[in-house]
Amino acid sequence: MLEAAERRDNSLANLRLAVALVGVAMIWLALLARVLPPIWLVLPGALYMGLVFAHGGVLRQRDRLARAVEVYESGLARLTDLWRGQGRTGEEYADEDHLYAVDLDVVGPGSLFQRISTARTAPGEETLARWLLEPEDFESLASRQEAVAELRGRLDLRESAALLGDEVSFEISSEQLEDWGGASPVVTSTRSAWLAGGVAGLNVLALVAWWRLPWGSLPLLPALIASGAFVLIWRRRVGAVLAAARHRHRELSHFAQLLHFLESETFSADGLLELQARVRRVGFPASRMVRLLAQLLEWNESRRNILFLPIAGLLLLESQLAFAVERWRADAGSEAGGWLRAVGEFEALCSLAAFAFENPDDCFPELEPGAAIFVADGLGHPLLSRASCVRNDLELGGSLRLLLVSGSNMSGKSTLLRSVGVNAVLAQAGATVRARRLRISPLRVGASLTVGDSLAQGTSRFYAEISRLRAIAALGEASVPLLFLLDEILHGTNSHDRRIGAEGVIRSLLAGEGIGLVTTHDLALAEIAEDLGSRAANVHFEDRIDGGRMVFDYKLRRGVVDKSNALSLMRELGLDV
Repeated sequence: MLEAAERRDNSLANLRLAVALVGVAMIWLALLARVLPPIWLVLPGALYMGLVFAHGGVLRQRDRLARAVEVYESGLARLTDLWRGQGRTGEEYADEDHLYAVDLDVVGPGSLFQRISTARTAPGEETLARWLLEPEDFESLASRQEAVAELRGRLDLRESAALLGDEVSFEISSEQLEDWGGASPVVTSTRSAWLAGGVAGLNVLALVAWWRLPWGSLPLLPALIASGAFVLIWRRRVGAVLAAARHRHRELSHFAQLLHFLESETFSADGLLELQARVRRVGFPASRMVRLLAQLLEWNESRRNILFLPIAGLLLLESQLAFAVERWRADAGSEAGGWLRAVGEFEALCSLAAFAFENPDDCFPELEPGAAIFVADGLGHPLLSRASCVRNDLELGGSLRLLLVSGSNMSGKSTLLRSVGVNAVLAQAGATVRARRLRISPLRVGASLTVGDSLAQGTSRFYAEISRLRAIAALGEASVPLLFLLDEILHGTNSHDRRIGAEGVIRSLLAGEGIGLVTTHDLALAEIAEDLGSRAANVHFEDRIDGGRMVFDYKLRRGVVDKSNALSLMRELGLDV
């Protein structure tokens, strides 16, 4: 079907070119050689416009089919864990100073954002990124979960929304649309708008008189003078109006289709009904308003066509369109940004719903306002393939507020921290989590896993780490309890200072209402948990040597790791130790 649509596209494009060339020849014959009556110019003009509309339908069909192929291939890639390298990464939302965005792979290549996002507009992406990076009011999550649950089961609805529009659109934002819609008007004179219509009518009458009456070109002279004067007076302001919205018609057409979809669909979840209420408009629907603006801007692009240019000039189309755009802005400009934000939220909900649908074994977390708690059964990392994901049970909250995780490198310590952090992020975005069950309270997440030295900034890894720890400690002073995730704490200093410094940091973090995990392969730090009594516990990962290779089962066990195979592995590999 896609190949057939592409063949029709090529055929119509060639036919349009042929009609355009014939039209140019007829313009010369009618207006310069005066062999043909000017009325004959209507024939190629009408034929060309008919071909434009027909070609537009074929292009929309072709792009819809191409989009369908893309949607289904992307879905299959996600289901088969081949999604890395596809889609948008969200790396523009990465901030080195953010306390978990990079450490937990929430945004960037191979990130949670890349795995989840199916959004096609800037507001859709921005909303999803905000939900993942800036948790909102905990009380609103139940409503969002309800909306995601409804959309999860409505596969046809989500596919239909994904197939809307004829191209992927990422540029226009609600802030831009809001600024444009609320800016001071550039052209406001209703009298001038009527005058533009009158001058255009005068041009048409002068052309008819030139063709039908024996006065030669004399009737054209006053019309040309009036047109030239009008254009000269309004040229700068007309250009400013149209320049602000130039090349936006395809994005706005997609926006209009999403609005219509949101207006006309039937929902039951309160969150989805609230979105519908935000885009529904008394009188002229929001989708038709945006489609009208898209059509005005498309006509502005079309007037540059060589065949249509004389007609556009005759009708003062540029000025007419500028006045129409300004009328649109006066009628609906203040509302448009809100409409686009609602569409962005709908796209973000669809992204979370697709993620839930593609991971049917994942669950919605149980949201428990109050003291810090994170209790999980069968917790796993959502970015690992289901086949390779090893799950563990974990409990933090009440009297137990710290788990000190020991074990060798590559045993699973960092992955455990990421699993806890990423699932906390998902839970507070309203998404499903990789667990059989998860109970969670409102938590501010602070992580130190990938901190390194910076040659450009002249900072060492140790300096960067203590700077991050200071920022996490400051986060712990907020009203929402802290979930801290510290990997190989103070690894960049000597054992003596590490022991004292780590205990001091941990005690300060527990002084508030926080809970967290700290990993180390330095067994001396395991004593910290003993000193903290019931507030802390040691857990560990084990490894074994098998055929000269270190093998891990990634299962979390209670207590301190009681053996190390590092020396055995070094000897197996030929080191004299």
